[in-house]
Amino acid sequence: MVLKLERVTKRFGEFTAVSDLSLTIPEKEMFGFLGANGAGKTTTFRMILGLLDASSGKITWDDKPLDYSTSHLVGYLPEERGLYPKLKVRDQIVYLARLRGMPKGEALRELRRWLEKFKIPEYENKRVEELSKGNQQKIQFIAAVIHKPRLLILDEPFSGLDPVNVEQLKEAVLGLKENGTTIVFSSHQMHHVEEMCEHLCILQKGSPVVHGSLKEIKRAYGKKNLIIHADFSLESLKEFPGVVKTKLTMEGLELQIEGEQVAEGILKEIAGKGLLRKFALEEPSLNDIFIEKVGNAYE
Repeated sequence: MVLKLERVTKRFGEFTAVSDLSLTIPEKEMFGFLGANGAGKTTTFRMILGLLDASSGKITWDDKPLDYSTSHLVGYLPEERGLYPKLKVRDQIVYLARLRGMPKGEALRELRRWLEKFKIPEYENKRVEELSKGNQQKIQFIAAVIHKPRLLILDEPFSGLDPVNVEQLKEAVLGLKENGTTIVFSSHQMHHVEEMCEHLCILQKGSPVVHGSLKEIKRAYGKKNLIIHADFSLESLKEFPGVVKTKLTMEGLELQIEGEQVAEGILKEIAGKGLLRKFALEEPSLNDIFIEKVGNAYE
């Protein structure tokens, strides 16, 4: 069941929020969506969900349009919290699960399983407003997955969470992927996309500037990062041929270089000058690629 966007455009009056976007998101895979605020990520999600109609182009899942008949197969975690603060967790989740066609007994079993998984079983009878922000996010997540969707859309799922809650949620998301759910998620934290996604798309002003498999994107970028920690001055390397960018750190120097052969030349240059504590050649980070393609840092 492949999710396909074909030449999708969304206009609001004179403003084009998404322009000519074509994506194929394979089944049972996690797909990352990146872009600065206002790049068109949430608008794209709302079109996939059928909450907004595209101005042109088409969106299909398993070659069929997404509409009310498929809503029980889709889960959505919006960036804005959408829970009723005065309702108890149990009543809220059961109500939302029943809207998706789930019997009450099954919804309760599933809720308790998730609460146990997140180590918060005592929250079943608490009102949402009594919970911390992190625990509200977990309840919102349970609401999105309670009915075991085949397609799950997560809009900034980790925003505002502390590291412990991020790890718990990440583990839950990866578990769903292993069980065959197709997951599309956007995140401000590039390292999450880097860790979890095989394919991704970087949007800028509604248009894709980078799109494809993470491995291929990094390979095509060409440049590498070289990290050197040494007990002698590395100042002269700033002028070394093939060095694109340099950044001084407490321990030494981080360089962006044009390719592996530049690293070999640098190693020959500094060999024998003193104690070399670290010399590591690394793939470019997604952040490096984003900055080059979009023109500014994104964190």
